[in-house]
Amino acid sequence: MVKKINDFLAGLPMTIVAGVFLLFDLIPHLAEEFGGSIDLHIFPIDPAWVTVVISGLPLLYLAVWRIIHNPGISKISSALLISIAMFAAIAIGDLFAAGEVAFIMALGALLEDATTNRAKKGLKKLLTLAPTQGRRIRNGQEELIPAEQIQKGDLLRILPGETIPVDGTIVSGETSVDQSIMTGESLPVDKTTGEDVFCGTINRFGSIDITATKVGEDSSLQKLIRMVQDAENKQAPMQRIADRAASWLVPVALLIAILAYVFSGNIVTAVTVLVVFCPCALVLATPTAIMAAIGQATKHGVIIKSGEALEKMGKVDTIAFDKTGTLTYGRLEVSDVRPTSDALTGEDLLTLAASAEGKSEHPLGKAIVAHAKAQSLSLLDSQDFQMDAGKGIAAQIGEKHLLCGSEKYLREHGVPLDDAASTILDQLRTEGKASILVAAEGKCIGVIGLSDILRPEAKDMVSRLDAMHAKTVLLTGDNRKTADYFAGRVGIAEVRAELLPEEKVGSIESLRKEGRKVCMIGDGVNDAPALKTADVGVAMGSMGSDIAVEAADIALMSDDISKIPYLKRLSNATVATIKLSITLSMCINAAAIVLSLLELLNPTTGALVHNAGSCFVVLIAALLYDRKFE
Repeated sequence: MVKKINDFLAGLPMTIVAGVFLLFDLIPHLAEEFGGSIDLHIFPIDPAWVTVVISGLPLLYLAVWRIIHNPGISKISSALLISIAMFAAIAIGDLFAAGEVAFIMALGALLEDATTNRAKKGLKKLLTLAPTQGRRIRNGQEELIPAEQIQKGDLLRILPGETIPVDGTIVSGETSVDQSIMTGESLPVDKTTGEDVFCGTINRFGSIDITATKVGEDSSLQKLIRMVQDAENKQAPMQRIADRAASWLVPVALLIAILAYVFSGNIVTAVTVLVVFCPCALVLATPTAIMAAIGQATKHGVIIKSGEALEKMGKVDTIAFDKTGTLTYGRLEVSDVRPTSDALTGEDLLTLAASAEGKSEHPLGKAIVAHAKAQSLSLLDSQDFQMDAGKGIAAQIGEKHLLCGSEKYLREHGVPLDDAASTILDQLRTEGKASILVAAEGKCIGVIGLSDILRPEAKDMVSRLDAMHAKTVLLTGDNRKTADYFAGRVGIAEVRAELLPEEKVGSIESLRKEGRKVCMIGDGVNDAPALKTADVGVAMGSMGSDIAVEAADIALMSDDISKIPYLKRLSNATVATIKLSITLSMCINAAAIVLSLLELLNPTTGALVHNAGSCFVVLIAALLYDRKFE
């Protein structure tokens, strides 16, 4: 019952009422300052009493609650100091000062709530987008069922304009999907058979059938919601520091107020010190900045799990990248088709190799076949297909017996490498590419090179980080030549290659021992230990493994690494805003204390100066939400 009354009084409507009555009480004070007088005897009591009751009772409730429930020194809070200042002002008959202290604090709390609620818009949008039903197909019949009844493996039909109810894989149909809520992408993404779609995204054009792969709490949308909720429930170290500062400032304020009274003999001076000493601006500075920044990041498809991660990211000076799936797409594609003699064209070589690999399940073989089909080449029938796991395949194509595989595989079948093949092979290895040697009738006829595809935004991203004086490091399990090749293409100077997962952890630890603040960016299960070890872990949330995402402090839901400079700028700005707000609040407090001791401020004007500063601090933090960092 008491809490309900407290919440009612602390709400916006009653705070407005309190402000109106405080204004009524302010009018005679202003008139008196200008040599006039206004009679407000139409009120049976001083209007400021209404403000004291409406805004003061929630303040007193909070102070008492913290004394009862908070441990140790945290029992002493800013609410306690303001309550003491309010009662002191009442005791000396300055009802306007008492009401003003309580009202401005209530106004500051409302501003904090407004900033927090605005920052939570991304989460609220996610919650409203959670689908309520799906269109399941069984025995050729469609049926609408609640989303929570959809099971993994169910066949679902998604019509144009409908929200996709679960994560799934398209089994038929083509469409464009609005994934902005998940990835921040402004344009719909084209989707076809075999591609994944995510819960909460919107099917814009064609009708598609999907097989459910992740349902209920396992879906991407629910995971995203949980991550955002976790972010809002964690405090940053700066916030805890501010809370502790509020605790020790209270006894200091009381001591200075007592000394002021002892030396001046003026109780008004002592009360004024109590009024201006309140650390509410200090307490408000960090949570409002953190929440505004988390809300800003959510709009851009960057999920920050905690204020602590955001603050640490602002202090990071070294960013370590995994290669596969992070700087690259993590899939091999044909990059080179190199015959060893002029007697064979590249198209002929690709046709023969793809025809031989047509029945292969190996990723390299599938990549060769996919590339040939993309070139609209007609594949030939193959006979006598044989695969030697980990080495290569053999097949009969017309009258030719083909071998496709490694250098070792060809040598085992009595096929030597001539100088032309060896030269091509060495060149591809230098470029960090995988190679498939193709032989026909006992002779090597060419080499096909395959390479992981570098993300086009990677080079610009590294350049922008360099401009912010953030060092970049490549940590990868790939061989040295491959690592050096990709690092050179994006502009990363420091490379640590051929690393096992535990060696990545060791590299992170060694960087930290050098005094560096390290951010690790990765996507795979093998990156999870390094993500946990680093000061800040950032996971590629869309394509990255669930383990990596859970281990990380921050997730990029669109796998767009160009967001890293944005994240760094946002974090830097947040830390700078917090420091500015704390410094500003302490300067305002210090100046107001001096003016109070010089008796240039009274409780009324002191409350105006101090609490106006508190509101100003909150507004500075709120500006983070809409600031442009791109």
